[in-house]
Amino acid sequence: MHVHGKEKNILVVEDDPKTLALVALYLEKEGFKPLVARSGRQAMALFDRHRPVLVILDLMLPEVDGWEICRQLRRQSDVPVIMLTARGEEIDRVAGLTMGADDYVVKPFSPRELMARVRAILRRSGALRRLEADPVYVQDDLVLDTHRRLVTLAGREVSLTPHEYNLLQPLMEKPGRVFSRDELIDRLYPRGEATVIDRVVDVHIGKLRQKIEDDPTAPRRILTVRGIGYRLAEKD
Repeated sequence: MHVHGKEKNILVVEDDPKTLALVALYLEKEGFKPLVARSGRQAMALFDRHRPVLVILDLMLPEVDGWEICRQLRRQSDVPVIMLTARGEEIDRVAGLTMGADDYVVKPFSPRELMARVRAILRRSGALRRLEADPVYVQDDLVLDTHRRLVTLAGREVSLTPHEYNLLQPLMEKPGRVFSRDELIDRLYPRGEATVIDRVVDVHIGKLRQKIEDDPTAPRRILTVRGIGYRLAEKD
């Protein structure tokens, strides 16, 4: 089953800019597209427009609070909701879950734990299987979307040849892993349909670096492993 763009949308409703930025960053690393709202009114407008697959909802919001947003969401949708709040009392937790929230995370929280809960909920709803069928790989501002066979750098599309794309995908799938030239040749010619020398890989890697490196003569993304092949630099 193919994944459409909207199936990667997750709405984050949070009025604290630092928390909002942190959650959005971790969602992007996981391959999701965060939609961010600082108020209840903005949240409902984004929800109506984009129909996200999950909502991360802070309870303490200006104007309309998280309780009311959850009520409004439940009137029109069964979208999974994770409540995010500094209030840890048991009565709040029970009230949130009774109202229809699927999970409850108390601040301060671990972003990794929150991502694990997001994945667990989406797995239960079946959305994660669809997402994992066509994953998105991210390295800083370089993004490879396997469903659309689309590569973007700092939000702009990078036009790659099929050979360049077929070399970049395995490197981005496994950052840090060294791929030999023979392995990469297999990606270029999967059925052994051509007798090629491993220099062909070097030529295509060179062209790829021209398109995705700030300085192709001193690459920081695709690194050469002397005598073996190439690897993608791991994130700091």
